Amino acid sequence: MATTTDRAGLEQRIRAVPRPEPVLSRERAAQLTPRQRELLDELTMLIRDGFSHLTMADLARHLNCSLRTLYGLAPSREELVLMAIDRNLWSIGRRARAAGIDDGEADPLTSLCSYLAAANVAVSEATPAFARDLATMPGGAALQHAHNEYLVAVTREVLDDAIDRGDIAPVDTSAVARVVAGLGAVFAQSEVIETIEGSPRQAANQLVDIIVRGLRTPTS
Repeated sequence: MATTTDRAGLEQRIRAVPRPEPVLSRERAAQLTPRQRELLDELTMLIRDGFSHLTMADLARHLNCSLRTLYGLAPSREELVLMAIDRNLWSIGRRARAAGIDDGEADPLTSLCSYLAAANVAVSEATPAFARDLATMPGGAALQHAHNEYLVAVTREVLDDAIDRGDIAPVDTSAVARVVAGLGAVFAQSEVIETIEGSPRQAANQLVDIIVRGLRTPTS
């Protein structure tokens, strides 16, 4: 079990990891009305099966709101979609931290598995159409990259902590972090989704568990 001092040191290192720049500033997010938050949540669900064919008018009709309401949130469909996706990824990230990294009772590797499993919720219902649309939409690939880079950086800090504790033998934590933290993104690619038996989340979680078990020292 990690000591209080151990956990405090790890938490401090993780807090120092640069976070993705949010599409919505903290000030703007705080000014959203309950209805606007509801619309962004509903939009996240609406675009799961792709969105390139949807105009702002289509979105307004599906969301049962006015065009004026949507344009009050963002000046274009692309910015509105990025806003909804980014907001959802930040929410998933906070829940992942709570489920894994912020759990002071677990050892680093157990925490890491819980953290990545919770983070992989982001790709749990990814579809080929959504993946294609996000990859080709201006700003979509950059948004995914920014969030994944944060996931990689946090994963590396946890792996470094595990080495310091003797839970794993010294390895290139930068390389390992990029592999295990990037699995969700790999399996969520449009050309990959249809080639795997389960969901991107299931595939990623299975591989994370296998890799982490292989990293553990015999006594940890």
